[in-house]
Amino acid sequence: MRDRTLSSKVFDAANYLMLFIVAVITVLPFIYVVSGSLVASEELLIKKVVLFPTKFSLDAYKFIFSTKIIYTSLFITIFITVVGTLINLLLTTLMAYPLARKTLRGRGKFMLLIVITMLFSGGMIPTFLVVKTFGLLDTYWSLWIPSAISAFNLILLKNFFQQLPEGLEESAKMDGCNDLQILYKIVIPLSLPAMATFALFYAVGHWNSYFTAIMYINDAKMWPIQVWLRQIVLLSAGGFTDASAASEIAAPPQSIKYAVIVVAAVPILLLYPFLQKHFAKGVLLGSVKG
Repeated sequence: MRDRTLSSKVFDAANYLMLFIVAVITVLPFIYVVSGSLVASEELLIKKVVLFPTKFSLDAYKFIFSTKIIYTSLFITIFITVVGTLINLLLTTLMAYPLARKTLRGRGKFMLLIVITMLFSGGMIPTFLVVKTFGLLDTYWSLWIPSAISAFNLILLKNFFQQLPEGLEESAKMDGCNDLQILYKIVIPLSLPAMATFALFYAVGHWNSYFTAIMYINDAKMWPIQVWLRQIVLLSAGGFTDASAASEIAAPPQSIKYAVIVVAAVPILLLYPFLQKHFAKGVLLGSVKG
């Protein structure tokens, strides 16, 4: 009995040590980036790796937020993320729910078409031509419609709906509810963990997206913050020939790059704790059945 107790203690200690090492490996790069964005220029030039700055400086953030366009683009990004996520959840739910019903005719054929989109796509140029043909250029609809439904998220949500007891729907139909009422009053409230998980997936995708904005939006006033952060990185690295703007750089380009990473990542990091309790549960429940 004593040997078993000792072995269990050793096993627990090894687990704690392994978890601690993994946690350090995970957090260390983020600490390095944050420190690099706050370090003074002379210290960053002397030291190649700075984890704990001896002299702090906000020059990189002052350079990033030196223009009002950053605040405008931040508001635009929040708008794109919120509206785009709502569109994603609405359309994904409306498609996943009927596919989860075994009584749907042609259900297997629809699922086959959906799986094919995960393996093959039309490509960048055909997608651009479709967006242009429908008159979506220079509108935010070009950022929402082409990526309105993720096939991967759709399949997971469909599997989640399939796990709900069929007796609930039968009881609701006996009480006079139609399919939309069942979806709104029964299915969605029971699926909040999965919905929160996919909301996080979609929100991160919209927040980090910049290539589609470059392709479909020509008006710089409509650019999201990711595009402007990219422009700032290019400017700090000498990618532009505007001497007046380049002369105002008070921080080294490397420090500005780190600050850009922090500005781009912090809003999503602040959102994640509110959805963390639903994250693992939603994904696991939606991936059990096929």
